[in-house]
Amino acid sequence: MSENKMRCIMSENKQIADRRLDSAGEHELDAVRRATVTPAVDIVENAHAITLWADLPGVSRERLEIKVHDGALSIEGEATLPVSQDLRISHAEVRVPYFSRRFSVSDDFDTAKIDALLKDGVLKLTIPRREEAKPRKVEIRVG
Repeated sequence: MSENKMRCIMSENKQIADRRLDSAGEHELDAVRRATVTPAVDIVENAHAITLWADLPGVSRERLEIKVHDGALSIEGEATLPVSQDLRISHAEVRVPYFSRRFSVSDDFDTAKIDALLKDGVLKLTIPRREEAKPRKVEIRVG
């Protein structure tokens, strides 16, 4: 059984919003100012599956998207900052991040059977090996 772990460094890519005046003469935000962050990920592989843990603080299930297409796995999620409905924010220095990460998945793994669990800001993805890719014992015959 082989076990691989890797820790990734976070990086930021900031997008600045364009502002324009609406019909009432107030500034309207065309695009939300946010930071795109590469989440830290731990990966463990064994004979049966590969398990990935991604740190996604503040991301809810509704704002998380996991896609698999042509051997590529993508994880995208947007963190939210809870604000009371009674408040109107006129200035905020806290920016909620948008998480984005992509991986290549070997044909040895069955992407149709991915199990995803989001708990306490940590996404756990388990991708099982295909049966034909699992290690097996070869019977030896005596001639």
